[in-house]
Amino acid sequence: MTKKKIGVLISGNGSNLQALIDACTKADYPASISVVISNKADAYGVNRAREHGIPAHIIRHEDYATRDAFDDAMQEMLLHHSVDIICLAGFMRLLSPVFVARWRGRILNIHPSLLPQFKGATAVRDALAAGVKETGCTVHLVTDEVDAGPILLQARVPMLPGDTEESLRERIHEQEHRIYPEAVKMIIPA
Repeated sequence: MTKKKIGVLISGNGSNLQALIDACTKADYPASISVVISNKADAYGVNRAREHGIPAHIIRHEDYATRDAFDDAMQEMLLHHSVDIICLAGFMRLLSPVFVARWRGRILNIHPSLLPQFKGATAVRDALAAGVKETGCTVHLVTDEVDAGPILLQARVPMLPGDTEESLRERIHEQEHRIYPEAVKMIIPA
């Protein structure tokens, strides 16, 4: 089986990156991670990648005058590593429409809510503030509109009495780690 090559974009801890790394170690998983790119030099996910022998590169957005120039640098690195699919795993930058168009149908994102509810960077806090009975996580294809692409998979997480942002985020992460590798498999032709 020829495995598809994944490029993972991160900005932080990389727990979803770790879930993808773990999935890719299975002989029957149809993908492998060929590169990890972080826009933050101190992202722990870079260490996770390197500990598993995965090339990890830091491309700091602050080093580029425009978003397009930053995206071009990432594009060059992704092509250098022959990437087929991009997984955003806690990548906290908006991608340019040109970049998204180049990878249309091949960029996945994991979001900590049941989209279309609670889009954006404060989804867990927003769910708590709204007092909903459940929230969850969504894997979707990336489009020009933030957190609005076609949904591939969702997992529900009940709100519990006394939930804090931290406790809720932890339970959502458990579900993210389960469904993200499954969603990647969904977009790879058999």
